[in-house]
Amino acid sequence: MPRFVFVTGGVVSSLGKGIASASLGAILEARGLKVSLVKLDPYINVDPGTMSPFQHGEVFVTQDGAETDLDLGHYERYVRYTATRNSNFTTGRIYESVIAKERRGDYLGATVQVIPHITDEIKRCIMLGAGDSDVCMVEIGGTVGDIESLPFLEAIRQMGVELGRNNAAFMHLTLVPVVTGGEIKTKPTQHSVKELRGIGIQPDVLLCRSRDPLPDEQRRKIALFTNVEERAVISAVDADDIYKIPVLLHEQGLDDIIIDKLRLAANPTDLAEWHAVIAAKHTHEAVVNVAMVGKYMQIRDSYISLNEALTHAARKTSTRVKIHYIESTDIEKTGTGCLAGMDAILVPGGFGERGIEGKIQAVRYARERRIPYLGICLGMQVACIEFARDVLGLEGANSTEFNRQTPDPIIALITEWRDRGGTTVIRDERSDLGGTMRLGAQAANVEPGTLAHAIYGSDRINERHRHRFEFNNLYLDRMQAAGLKISAFSEDELVEIVELPGHPWFVAVQFHPEFTSTPRDGHPLFSGFVQAARQYRAAQVPAAAVGS
Repeated sequence: MPRFVFVTGGVVSSLGKGIASASLGAILEARGLKVSLVKLDPYINVDPGTMSPFQHGEVFVTQDGAETDLDLGHYERYVRYTATRNSNFTTGRIYESVIAKERRGDYLGATVQVIPHITDEIKRCIMLGAGDSDVCMVEIGGTVGDIESLPFLEAIRQMGVELGRNNAAFMHLTLVPVVTGGEIKTKPTQHSVKELRGIGIQPDVLLCRSRDPLPDEQRRKIALFTNVEERAVISAVDADDIYKIPVLLHEQGLDDIIIDKLRLAANPTDLAEWHAVIAAKHTHEAVVNVAMVGKYMQIRDSYISLNEALTHAARKTSTRVKIHYIESTDIEKTGTGCLAGMDAILVPGGFGERGIEGKIQAVRYARERRIPYLGICLGMQVACIEFARDVLGLEGANSTEFNRQTPDPIIALITEWRDRGGTTVIRDERSDLGGTMRLGAQAANVEPGTLAHAIYGSDRINERHRHRFEFNNLYLDRMQAAGLKISAFSEDELVEIVELPGHPWFVAVQFHPEFTSTPRDGHPLFSGFVQAARQYRAAQVPAAAVGS
């Protein structure tokens, strides 16, 4: 049976429970243990699929097609583990399941209550997510004291009792602020632990977020007032590289504390891979400027996996990548001058009409000036629209997502494709936004001799999708005749990768390769993109000083 580490947070939200959980998982994995991770989110949405990126940040997509919390991206980047739909449960999903059981009569007429029915369902879901792992990290979203997270906290309290003292550990993350004059304040941590103990949970470990390592005096004070042994009061300091955190936590003995508490048999810690990842950040032979032209630039969390994929590629290619975040609506207002001096242009995914014309202008800028271009999901769709307009001469080309009346729906729902006498007829089919997309990992066949094949080095790839609209195959022959190369198709003949053979490096993909990039392994598409940016920069001798 798996052992469990339950991770909670207090004082303020967004302290980094996800990275802390993933980092501990990485250390335990480095000691030969099989680790799984589960995130419990207190919001009532069934999943974050329809939530605004401005509120929620990125929606991470699992291999089996679940739209989940962005912390699962951290889990997969730190631990060699593949998350599934059983790795993320929300209040909405829990209640949805319980209500369905009640409607079926599974509770035999009993009054359905938060305790025991909701808490029993939470415990059942945690066990599902744990699978056959040695240790399961369970992160509780939100902050101790929030009414929304109380059922989850009660469920893990019950599990702590039911599993026994050596099968469950509780790790609590708090904030230790520094006020005017440099004084370190431990009172918020004391109150947070008091709140947690009031619910019936005594933490075994405290991770104290702070600017600098906690002095011994403050560690002793926190240990005394929280009933946590002094060695288990760990400094979670601000780091200039998030991939240092497993090493920093190991140096303070966090993994030994957990292994002792859970009485696990484990190997000596081998963090050689993580030391190599850290060292790679400071080993760069060149600098490149990459423009990321997106729709949600005010919130960096909207593109976490993409940002990390670029940093992974930077480490793998010994390159310093400077990302310039450009709001596509700004290009619509002021033009493409903001792209001057860029060594590569990346257009990421997104939904809705806002900012689309700015993305199309960015594509044209990259195509005409022969600047390396990488389009992801919507970035592929706008690349096809731009090509159809400017090269094929279809001035009204568009996606039916943005213009239902477009005369040339280059991008459309599959259900909207109909060919009558050589003309495309659009059916006005619409459905609920939740659960109607092509989601999860799907195979694609890559054509030999293409740039995509050279990048992947394989005839067959498997990448994760999250989109509703597709390239309209009724335009396939005309687009290819005009020079657009379709270099990969899905097994059911949907377009997966397009490229421009006459361009130094122009690749656009329908899927999201950023979801499978990791700091230890990188991803060939992003590594190829960064290498292309280096080659472009090297050829632009007058621009070599830009951003150096």
